[in-house]
Amino acid sequence: MTFQIPKNFKKILFIIISFTYSCSTGNISSSKNFIYPRTKTVNVSDNFHGTKVRDPYRWLEDISSEETSEWIELQNSLTRTYIYDSSARSSIKQRLEELYDFTRLSVINKKGNKYYFTKHEGLQNQPVLYTQNSLEDKPKVVIDTNSMSEDGTVALTEISFNNDASLLAYCTSMSGSDWQEIKIRDVNNNYDYSEAIRDCKFTTISWTKDNQSFFYSKFNIADNAPKNHQCNNKIFRHKIGTPSSTDQLVFEITEQPDKSLIPIVTKDGKYLIISFSKGTRFQNGVYYKELDSDKPFELLIEDNLGHFDLIGNEGSVFYFRTNFSAHNGKIIAINLSNSDRSNWTTVIPQTEDTISNAKIIGRQLAVLFLHHAYNKLKLFELNGTFQHQIELPQFGTIDSISGEPNDTEMFISFSSFLNSPTVYKYDLNSRDLITIHKSEIEFDFTQYETRQIFYDSKDGAKIPMFITHKKGIQLNGENPALLYGYGGFGIAVKPTFSSSRLIWLERGGIFAVANLRGGGEYGTDWHKAGILEKKQNVFNDFIAASQWLIDNKYTNKSKLAINGGSNGGLLVAACMIQRPDLFGAVVCQVPVIDMLRFHKFTVGHFWQSEYGNAEENKDHFNFLYKYSPLHNIRKGTTYPPTLILTGDTDDRVYPAHSLKFCAALQSNDSGINPILLRMDKKAGHGRGKPTSKVVEEITDIYTFLFKVFGAR
Repeated sequence: MTFQIPKNFKKILFIIISFTYSCSTGNISSSKNFIYPRTKTVNVSDNFHGTKVRDPYRWLEDISSEETSEWIELQNSLTRTYIYDSSARSSIKQRLEELYDFTRLSVINKKGNKYYFTKHEGLQNQPVLYTQNSLEDKPKVVIDTNSMSEDGTVALTEISFNNDASLLAYCTSMSGSDWQEIKIRDVNNNYDYSEAIRDCKFTTISWTKDNQSFFYSKFNIADNAPKNHQCNNKIFRHKIGTPSSTDQLVFEITEQPDKSLIPIVTKDGKYLIISFSKGTRFQNGVYYKELDSDKPFELLIEDNLGHFDLIGNEGSVFYFRTNFSAHNGKIIAINLSNSDRSNWTTVIPQTEDTISNAKIIGRQLAVLFLHHAYNKLKLFELNGTFQHQIELPQFGTIDSISGEPNDTEMFISFSSFLNSPTVYKYDLNSRDLITIHKSEIEFDFTQYETRQIFYDSKDGAKIPMFITHKKGIQLNGENPALLYGYGGFGIAVKPTFSSSRLIWLERGGIFAVANLRGGGEYGTDWHKAGILEKKQNVFNDFIAASQWLIDNKYTNKSKLAINGGSNGGLLVAACMIQRPDLFGAVVCQVPVIDMLRFHKFTVGHFWQSEYGNAEENKDHFNFLYKYSPLHNIRKGTTYPPTLILTGDTDDRVYPAHSLKFCAALQSNDSGINPILLRMDKKAGHGRGKPTSKVVEEITDIYTFLFKVFGAR
């Protein structure tokens, strides 16, 4: 008889040795039946401008290695053991499935004589794209990605109809990846053309007037360059029915390979606009050319002035939303026949409210304003004359507006913390606001309320915060509270709807959102006050929000949980490292953690205008090293119970950030509270995640929080 070694023998041995070694060396920290294994360290260090910085968990950056995979599986097992031990998990999951089981529609768009929208039926994994000839007709399915995979991990990430809506160029991504594949569907006959365009990321698609070709952006992946470091963005033109290998190169900036490019064909089909920018900074330039002309592209706007978002055009007059000489934004007009900067005209000047979006609909300017972080929608004539404001519920978010320059109808998608997603049609002539679809959920929203307060940060800055809870709640300092924040990249955190939060509210929890500096709530100056050397302002704002909730008896330190993802993951990680005494629990999702090496992975180099570069700039190193969560963990400190979440196919924020953070915390923490890692499979940064995975993830988050806070 021969003995055959099982295929997973090495994995089993790894777990046994890790566990046994932990016990024998005393390297155990426990919370009830929870045990940490020892994690290997390596002798690796870097020299930053004369400062030697150790990186003992560098080996975890190779997330595809067998050793890292075994370590991840062990961590996931420990997390499941802790979370599944709770008797509350099954009831939490059941309630979440009930709360997610409702129909929601995207904003309705019109192209040619057809309408289109996405519809999500309750617990199905992905929304379905529909079209209809009129709003009264029965919708027809155009794309259903639920049929493209058994587990629902194929997502529709970009759609663009041609002018008569007979053809659709659409992008799909797999397992949460940002990488996209473009395909073309004949909408009338319901079939796909044979060609496919790959290696696209963050692409936009813009059709020509002849309806038979479109422009798109694509990264050039050189043979000797790692695919996780994208550059050399180029614009191509694809003709329907031809292989992508024959696509025409239309535009590139060879001397600046780090520029990102966006192609835009104007609504009249006359001009091709190229917006170009570096990374995520709020500055871009604009080239243009007439599509029927053989003349080369002309530079219209340099890329060192500010952000310029094309709204539309009336002939040779182009309208832009810009922060140039207007930190809260304004709308300007540039006539191509006399485009010198001295001839630019202001159509809608800067106000105290921030202009966050604008479209030309029905020969009018529909302008979205941010007023203390919630939306207002106003209409203006093209010369800037104010007409009226469209009244919507207070403390809400207009998720999207749509309409065509020559139409008389506009569509609005609206939601808030306590208003489920609603789609309206607005008649520009009669001024009637008609409800097209309101999501119906089995939840009594009348029993809850949202209020907005303003609190002082460390330096005296006034910061807004939304607080939602049951009416009549007792401010006795004993309520569990969940505080969310982001504070970065000029992104405003607005009062949007989330069915998953309802379970927290109905079980007596308080939900709060702090509108931190670094975001876009108050324009460019608000954003700049929370980047680079001023990033600490963001952490101070969040810590001050936490303290305000405690001081005003909404909660106490032991029952205050903080949550953030991506840049918000950096936020909560930095705050827990700086003030571990202040929080009862931390939920840290897909976080940026290693601030000395973030630019080396995937699209991290795009973020240097936000964070800096520790390698190239000594001053940047000094402030990054000072707050980088990975490098400020203190030995023997008691950190709050922490759940770190990431996905194995996250190609935006590389999963190694989460792995290294978990390893460093577990090795240095006092061992009183659990430090857990949850790494999902076939899951990325969050975009396109199927409902089944979302429910499982949220179930684990709330189970973790309720268990930490002693709820059952």
